[in-house]
Amino acid sequence: MELISFVGRALFVSVFLLSAWQEFNDFGENGGRAAKSLTPKFNAFVSHVTTHIGQQLPPVDVKLLVAAAIALKGIGGILFVSGSSLGAYLLLLHQAVATPILYDFYNYDVERKEFSQLFSKFTQSVALVGALLFFIGMKNSRRHGRQHRKKAPKTKAN
Repeated sequence: MELISFVGRALFVSVFLLSAWQEFNDFGENGGRAAKSLTPKFNAFVSHVTTHIGQQLPPVDVKLLVAAAIALKGIGGILFVSGSSLGAYLLLLHQAVATPILYDFYNYDVERKEFSQLFSKFTQSVALVGALLFFIGMKNSRRHGRQHRKKAPKTKAN
């Protein structure tokens, strides 16, 4: 059962690790293709947030965001494969921040092709969040379940 669990975690995390590896190799001096494609989406996200909260957000270098995403996916992925809850939390943090920015379906009309493509990817990311929450919940329930169980006293043979 432990082998099946490990293989499942390895397959699950392969999405994050392969993505981090690709972004790391492409990073360069300007953040690579990831920074180039993230910049307009991040600017639109900042505009939405500024409009709704009424305050200007501090400037953020997109290159640093890409570097942070690479670190969260890489470190979180390696820890997750080993069964660590910290790895799941790091991947969860990445998904919580990246999903609404990368998959900005809310910027498009429902009739446009981009809406359905982005909404589909958004829901897939939400499913990944659900799987991470499930892992954390199972990890916590197993740990707490072991702590509360009392062993039956052994009877002594006279």
